[in-house]
Amino acid sequence: MALHAIVGAGAVGRAAATLLAERGEQVRIITRSGSGPDHPSIERIAADATDAERLTQLATGAVALYNCASPLYHRWHSDWPPLDAALLTAAERTGATLAVVSNLYPYGAVDGPMTESTPQTASHPKLKLRGDMWREALALHEAGRIRMTEVRGSDYLEANGLFAFALAKPLLAGKRAYLPLPLDVPHSWTAIADVARLLTTVSTDERAFGKLWHVPTNPPLTVRELAERFARVHGLPAPKLTQLPYAVLWTAGLFDPMMRELRHTRYQFTAPYELDSTAAQRTFGIAPTDLDVILKQISA
Repeated sequence: MALHAIVGAGAVGRAAATLLAERGEQVRIITRSGSGPDHPSIERIAADATDAERLTQLATGAVALYNCASPLYHRWHSDWPPLDAALLTAAERTGATLAVVSNLYPYGAVDGPMTESTPQTASHPKLKLRGDMWREALALHEAGRIRMTEVRGSDYLEANGLFAFALAKPLLAGKRAYLPLPLDVPHSWTAIADVARLLTTVSTDERAFGKLWHVPTNPPLTVRELAERFARVHGLPAPKLTQLPYAVLWTAGLFDPMMRELRHTRYQFTAPYELDSTAAQRTFGIAPTDLDVILKQISA
């Protein structure tokens, strides 16, 4: 039984903690509030993870330190730097493998499927931030100061992701779904369960160290195709969808900081956005969860 320290009790942090606990590992999940899954093998700790000294203390003895944190989207520039610095410090002081959950932002707008070797050319500050975090951790790994790995997925289907909020919730209520996004452009959708499966695998597999890995993900579907698949799985009538003009999103951003930030990532839905996860599937033998199984589990 090994100790695993997880920072963050969002959807991925909770899924990873539960998966590890069910495997018989000891888990210490660290959040400001002390929240987390209720399991005999999960210790929930209330602590400020930006405090490098405290985080080092809590990660001492752990085989892996997981960055599953999710600062408020519109506070990334103020909240990520101190948290990232503390995680790097704790990883270096304890020797725990730093296993990071990230996204596809560093690639920016792309022309073709994204692989782990796709150039990370994002220049917008919000998108570039995650790329800078990767590059800093990788430099420390290559200098022999830490051991690290990173997993990246596309938009999550479950929890508080775009699909659950904008599509699943109104469709389950028998209402029309209104989206400020194109409805017929192929897009990759990642399951949180698959993020957790890959994350908890690469954290202790030497083949993964010093590399980033794309989470096993099903073939892309358009928003309309995904909505129709969801309705069929749940026995619902054919979905009613309306695409709102971009002006609606832009105007909403004047009053809502979250909506304002989404202006910068709309490019992911205006052109095909496909995640290639072949490398992780072949290396670790992890296949994406059947899409119908994922959709069936979504209640709202």
